[in-house]
Amino acid sequence: MIVFQRNQIDKTTYHKKYFRPSCFPALNLRFDTWEFFAPYYDKAYDQFQIPAELAKTPEDTLLNYFSILREAANLLGRHCGSVGQGTSPFPIAYNFLSKAYQKKLSYEQYVHSFAGIGHTSLIKLCRVPDDSGGIRFFYEIETIEGFEGQKAEYFGYYYGFIQLIHEQGGYRISDISKIVEDFLCAPYHGWDHDGENVVDIKFGEWCKLIQQRYQTITNGYIKNICFRGHNGADYCIIFFTLTNGTDVEIAQFRKAGSQSWIQIHIKPEEDCLGLKRE
Repeated sequence: MIVFQRNQIDKTTYHKKYFRPSCFPALNLRFDTWEFFAPYYDKAYDQFQIPAELAKTPEDTLLNYFSILREAANLLGRHCGSVGQGTSPFPIAYNFLSKAYQKKLSYEQYVHSFAGIGHTSLIKLCRVPDDSGGIRFFYEIETIEGFEGQKAEYFGYYYGFIQLIHEQGGYRISDISKIVEDFLCAPYHGWDHDGENVVDIKFGEWCKLIQQRYQTITNGYIKNICFRGHNGADYCIIFFTLTNGTDVEIAQFRKAGSQSWIQIHIKPEEDCLGLKRE
């Protein structure tokens, strides 16, 4: 008889085989043992502070934050035995939020934001420009979700932006957005899911700005679409490609002559079509 012992399985292989339909490797694999969570077991979020070494840099903060949330489960009545670390990671993760953000988002609201989620993989993380001089990251996660009354789980994909500040001797999350990805309507509707079409239509047809669009430069999920303007300046629009294939605009840059690239903010709907967003 073969005795199955999970602790003999290589953790990296295990996560890739069972939790990873996306082709991107999971980034949040820093804490794989119960020993990390043990000191916080059965403690409320306001009964401890996270160690300073977990928040030394913005990247450390985010990788550790998502590593803690990796096996956090809030399945809302969907039972198949124990899942991951259950709810024990939530109080730890909540301490990665800034004090001001915690005042806006209560602990109960925070836990509810993970309703139905039983596993989280961080698959994309990249620092992006911030005109205000702050610290801003793009992220994408892949989740396994299930709800009461359903007999199957499914994969969900979300992306958004995270702001960080330096607080309490380390970096804390001061804001985080979470946008669900669409896998059904995107393939059927709209040019605005494709970066090249977005640039051609918004900056070309609407703004009459493009003299010549250069060949797209792609590096992994980062897509640089650049063009020469009728005014002689060069422009570069940065997109990130999501798991569902949609290109999300991240930043715009302009370079005139021998000058350096500067970040700009052209809003084609408003600046070129005169349409005001509500």
